Amino acid sequence: MNPAKTAALFDVLKAACTRQFRFNPRRVDASMRYKGVEGTGNAMVHVFRDSHTHSQIELKGTMAILREQHADATRKDHWSDAEKARYRHTDAEIDAEIAAKKAELDFIKASSLYQDHREQLLAHYKDWPTYVAGKPTAKEAARALLAALSVAGDARFTAFSSHLKSSDLEALTHFLLAPCHLEIEALRSGQAASTA
Repeated sequence: MNPAKTAALFDVLKAACTRQFRFNPRRVDASMRYKGVEGTGNAMVHVFRDSHTHSQIELKGTMAILREQHADATRKDHWSDAEKARYRHTDAEIDAEIAAKKAELDFIKASSLYQDHREQLLAHYKDWPTYVAGKPTAKEAARALLAALSVAGDARFTAFSSHLKSSDLEALTHFLLAPCHLEIEALRSGQAASTA
């Protein structure tokens, strides 16, 4: 679908979500991604999906329908009360969340743990110039690094974990790789711009 039609659908989606669910249109715009059309004729709907939780919204005409599902052994909870509340945040709450995430990212980028292992972590991404095939994924490498540093009682790991208020290796792996993802995206954008 061309960008103008997608933008028009987003305008309809934001208006419907604001009217029906009191969702902040800014959150809808930032978090939802257009997935495409499902069905045909009168049963046709446009489907949008949250970029993080994968919760979906159907748009039929000017009506939005949340595809709610409850967690079980095979799937996660979609459109929980907490998620709906997050979509209802005010602009001030969204701004505070963005500022907190930026401060968190700034801390991670400046941390000695990240600085000391930055090149090692980036080398696990296929787009990075020093990538070598056959290595573990970046996630596997970061998790193994953090586990080893945790067992060793490394001061950098302790400071990192303490500041981020987590001892969960999965969460800390996600935090540690966040700046890498941004660097890889910047590299891809630069490559795309140079070939255009």
